[in-house]
Amino acid sequence: MEQRYQITGMDCANCALSIERGVAKLPDVRAATINFTTGALRVEGEVAPERVVARVRELGYDVTTADGRPLTAGTTADGRPTTVERDAHGHDHTPSGGGQRSAVGGLLPYLWARWDTRLALLAALLIIPGVLFDELLPGLGIASPLFAAMAVLAMVMAGYPIARSAVRTLRVNREITINLLMTIAAVGAVIIGAYTEAGLVMVLFALGEALEGYTAARARDAIGSLSALAPAEATLLGDGVESRVPVATLRVGDRIAVVPGERLPMDGRVLAGESAVDQSPITGESRPVDKVPGDEVYAGSVNGPGALEIEITHLAADNTISRMIALVSEAQDRRAPAQRFVDRFARVYTPAVIAVALLVAVVPPLFFDAPFWNPAPDVQGWLYRALALLVVACPCALVISTPVTLISAISNGARHGVLVKGGAVLEELSRVRAIAFDKTGTITRGKPAVVAVHAADCVEKMTNDESEFVIRHSSFVICTPCDNLLALAAAVERRSEHPLAGAVVAEATARGVADRYPAGNVTALTGRGITGRVDGRTITVGSHAYFEDDAGHDPFHADIAAADAAGLTTMLVRDGDTYLGYIALADATRDGSRAALAELAGMGIAPLVMLTGDHAATAERIAAEVGLTDVRAGLLPADKVTAVAELRAAHGAVAMVGDGINDTPALASASVGVAMGRAAQALETADVVLLGDDLRQLPFAVRLARSAMSTVRFNVALSIAIKLVFFVLVLLGGGSMWLAVLADMGTSLLVTANGMRLLRWPRPAVELG
Repeated sequence: MEQRYQITGMDCANCALSIERGVAKLPDVRAATINFTTGALRVEGEVAPERVVARVRELGYDVTTADGRPLTAGTTADGRPTTVERDAHGHDHTPSGGGQRSAVGGLLPYLWARWDTRLALLAALLIIPGVLFDELLPGLGIASPLFAAMAVLAMVMAGYPIARSAVRTLRVNREITINLLMTIAAVGAVIIGAYTEAGLVMVLFALGEALEGYTAARARDAIGSLSALAPAEATLLGDGVESRVPVATLRVGDRIAVVPGERLPMDGRVLAGESAVDQSPITGESRPVDKVPGDEVYAGSVNGPGALEIEITHLAADNTISRMIALVSEAQDRRAPAQRFVDRFARVYTPAVIAVALLVAVVPPLFFDAPFWNPAPDVQGWLYRALALLVVACPCALVISTPVTLISAISNGARHGVLVKGGAVLEELSRVRAIAFDKTGTITRGKPAVVAVHAADCVEKMTNDESEFVIRHSSFVICTPCDNLLALAAAVERRSEHPLAGAVVAEATARGVADRYPAGNVTALTGRGITGRVDGRTITVGSHAYFEDDAGHDPFHADIAAADAAGLTTMLVRDGDTYLGYIALADATRDGSRAALAELAGMGIAPLVMLTGDHAATAERIAAEVGLTDVRAGLLPADKVTAVAELRAAHGAVAMVGDGINDTPALASASVGVAMGRAAQALETADVVLLGDDLRQLPFAVRLARSAMSTVRFNVALSIAIKLVFFVLVLLGGGSMWLAVLADMGTSLLVTANGMRLLRWPRPAVELG
């Protein structure tokens, strides 16, 4: 049994660890995991929900349901809360709650809205005289017992929530936390007479925790903004009447209207109207995509200049944007190895610090006749140094740096049409040094397209040398006989449902000749072709095998054979008994495939390998078009798995890119499985999903992963380096407690800002569209 809750009142990643461990200690709980960035708690086991809620509140935090409703609030008939909840930290939870207060309102409103932070802000006013005259300007000789009293009062006001949290965690979890370190340091400072420092330490720490909560809320808002992509209401069409209804009430098959400039509320299929739709929030495509009746559209896209009537194809909970939000949320629960290491390190780090501080306080006075107390105002005793060491050792910056960085990178990818399922996937993707690609539907579009048209009386000469056969796309050739040949073929193929027929009609439409001739008496030649009456003539379009005994095409046999040998599909056209010419079709490469592969090679990823079940000739032709040299053709799904295993053995981390449907075994066997498209299979089976169906998103995903892991390493190194510098300063008697808190708070904000930089950078190098 799995239960989900939303935790409120957390300021730092250590808060999340305390809750996670406290809930995990409950009987009948098999596992408890919490994501600090989203505040989502997942509990596995048969434990009663009331016990989970009680444990969280016992630790000083509050709980709402997974949809954000306070568990203790009164509810209306429809289940909505009627009251406002306030947690143990004084945070308000309104009926629309769920998660901490949004950071959108600005820093000062965020700080003042919190009970504990209000105390810290008031305490900061009390501590100002002591800071000015005792710490910054002692040479003025201005001193008063009132300054010390105000400093102690400030320590109590700012430190009460911190000390209470420390005691609760120690009692419930049997765990020494950062809050306990700060409480011991502040109380010790009072004992040795460092009143101003005691108050200043608590004020700075409380404000620093609040600032961390603010930056975390900003990261949470970046994720939550995905939810705003889909409107809450839609215009329902029924029996000639339009009505505005909540999207949750819509069902598959309902018809909705979308006016120009409106954001699409649901996934669907265009029934009427034409427009250009901005799909960039979903797929990352920078240019609007033309939509006509029959085309699919996606919730969260923005309609262009034309009004559309749309038939709904997915429920609100199952549309594209909902699946994206669910996947991004789940991704945050999958911690990267680097993040798990930092969590384990922090678990043993804090108790170890207390042990070291105790040794620092005791060993020098006992064995080296060093002063225990401060012998003079400007000389630090070893007790003070031990207390300062407790402050220096606060691992906030170290713990928060990794999760903020990873979720920022995941959010950036989602905004550009790349779904990455967790920090572990990002870390593995950053290590990839070889990539295998499926051909059909990945490097190619997965559907046939006309690549050459050659009429018998074409004015251009074709080569008869198979090795020099050149595919000349029709859009680059202006030839009236070829255009007429295409028009005749399209006239009869328009009546066929075959994919090859659709390709012929599409090419004729692109050339503007699709409607040149009407056709009648069209008859399918099952498995061989199609025939019909066009402009008083009998036009037959058939396979090369069907025309094999027709001597009329003998002068062109070498050309056709060369096209067949190059992996093309040829369709011959005949007027009665007169051979007119042939049309060559192939699975055309995707726009940008060649550029994407070249960019990956430039990033040092090699080899780039094509794994396909298609014939060698076809595979070699496609590989030559996109610049691939390593081709393995004629493979069954099991053969692809073997090939991926061989690549892993030779090169380490390997990515497999496929369409997410028939490549599932190979995707699963790779270090990172990458799927193209928005199909349910792709979203479910792959580690990375390229929503834009464009390989140019893959280099961006790799750059994003590499940037994320380099940022993690930098943040961890910076956090540790600053700790070591202040550790040495404290031992040498050159550091102070308040300065150590200030440095730790500054480092925490610095690494958080550095991690959140990945919300905006890197960006895709090439605009899609």
